[in-house]
Amino acid sequence: MTQISKHLTLEELTYSATAIKLGIVNAPTPIQIENLKTLALKVFEPVREHFGVPIHISSGYRIMNLNQALNGSITSQHCRGEAIDIDMKGDKVTNAQIFHWIKDNLKYDQLIWEFGDKKNPDWVHVSYCKDYRQQTLRAVKVNGKTKYEKF
Repeated sequence: MTQISKHLTLEELTYSATAIKLGIVNAPTPIQIENLKTLALKVFEPVREHFGVPIHISSGYRIMNLNQALNGSITSQHCRGEAIDIDMKGDKVTNAQIFHWIKDNLKYDQLIWEFGDKKNPDWVHVSYCKDYRQQTLRAVKVNGKTKYEKF
């Protein structure tokens, strides 16, 4: 296992059942690995330390053809190693708690309340890059298409 940070491995950040199913090798470049290390240091580890429980990543790095297979955005920061999706799956800590703590305590590029309802998102998307925008959004479906609103 390749440690990216104290509580996170490269294998956790690159695991994808879809990639395995489709035979896609989801391997980041050295630059993308550096981006993942920065993301872990600036976002993941502070969240992990604050809540004191394992933080579940449902999606991390995605090579472009995996991102396409998942119908991801062509500008997805997942493809640059700058984004993770967190899904606590009903553990002691909720997705909403994670979202609000990041919003109130960390620097980030984008923080997205992904679908769900007004009480809890289905998952939390968070990205970090050096020229961060501190953009906070809510993803909703409108006529079957994803739209982003200011949070």
